[in-house]
Amino acid sequence: MQTQPANLFERAFKKLVPYGLEAVAGRRAVPDIMGLDPDLPEVDLGRVREWVDNCLDAHAGQVEARNRAAMLGRMYLNLSQVGKVRFLGMLAEEYGIDDAGVEQAISSWQSALNGERARKAHQLRKALEPAHNRLLKQFTGVPSGVKFLVDMREELLGLKQEHSELESLEADLKELLATWFDVGLLQMEEISWNSSAALLEKLIAYEAVHEIQSWSDLKNRLDSDRRCFAFIHPNMPDEPLIFVEVALVSGLAGSVQKLLDEDAPTQDIDSADTAIFYSISNAQPGLAGISFGNFLIKEVVKKLSREFPHLKQFATLSPIPGFARWLENCPAAQLCELPGGEQWLSLPSPRVVSVIEANESMDVRQEALTKLAAAYLCQCKKGTRAQDPVAHFHLSNGAKVARLNWMGDVSQKGLKQSAGLMVNYLYELPKIEQRSEQYTSEGVISQSSAIKKLLK
Repeated sequence: MQTQPANLFERAFKKLVPYGLEAVAGRRAVPDIMGLDPDLPEVDLGRVREWVDNCLDAHAGQVEARNRAAMLGRMYLNLSQVGKVRFLGMLAEEYGIDDAGVEQAISSWQSALNGERARKAHQLRKALEPAHNRLLKQFTGVPSGVKFLVDMREELLGLKQEHSELESLEADLKELLATWFDVGLLQMEEISWNSSAALLEKLIAYEAVHEIQSWSDLKNRLDSDRRCFAFIHPNMPDEPLIFVEVALVSGLAGSVQKLLDEDAPTQDIDSADTAIFYSISNAQPGLAGISFGNFLIKEVVKKLSREFPHLKQFATLSPIPGFARWLENCPAAQLCELPGGEQWLSLPSPRVVSVIEANESMDVRQEALTKLAAAYLCQCKKGTRAQDPVAHFHLSNGAKVARLNWMGDVSQKGLKQSAGLMVNYLYELPKIEQRSEQYTSEGVISQSSAIKKLLK
């Protein structure tokens, strides 16, 4: 569940611009951009265009530029989807790279003497930067401005599907965000029941794997035998970028319902030998494609290893989100060539939705589905990568497919997506880097002997 705290940005922008519009305008009169038609008709778009020109005025000071950007952000938040498409389209098409300026900079660089070439090369690099990039950078100095840009990219990712003219703007914004959210700039923070209420509320809102049902559910997930870690950006202190929930248990966990049971006794962490990563949630859709989840897992493993040297295993309890859809759409001829395929097709009702409903042939269903799940995870690929997105994530991080768990998730979501199955991916510390390299370069999927047996 993704929240859109527009009021937060509105309050932040108001704090940055406490004075009248005349103070923001600065050197020359500019049109008022507040109170525009949310659909941004041409007459209002012209006013916004002039405002953007003033934001990019090279003679304006940094404070003035940021004030203008803040006003522009407030305007954007008040637009309808139609208005946002028009505004973003204007930025993409009218504030891209100045072709004439680039040609002039290239010519100047080519004709420059050796002593001037470095300076001319710098000028060429500046000419190659789209004007809208310079505008977007101004928001980094605005309170909540970085979060504003993250959410803007989330909107662009959805809008560009029907408005191809926005693709260049989305790609440029992604590059900027990738620089600002480099893993070296992020802070890993442990989240506990004593963390701020604002941060705890975000955990509830952003949990994407196993929905947090209540505050008592959240408290249970933050108990003494549990850990939760998140990456935080300094400019978004109350906004987790990605977080992982960990249970300290004995042996591999096979059921998420048992793991999340609020009535279950608390594990004695001194006797725990396994850290189970049972939920990893990307909290910011606007950062899609900017990877730092693998770094978070590795940092958590290091921290837990130091804190609990008696831990012997680091593993996940993961869903198989693409399995049921793949099984329903896989041609019968292809299924017959896979382990468990003929068994599955021979059943009276070979459909995922009937797994629990049908009492007959349950043993055969279990055997067929477990074998097919193993085949799906280890043999069905897109090129050299695993077809299942969660499998690809963990395999690229250096994990091994260790064990399949029948009815590991009996929730409605678990049955619908994964036919109730869950999988343990095992992170064996001495072999992580080697397995990651083998998978990313050759598509090699490391498997336990139990998984290999299912594939025979």
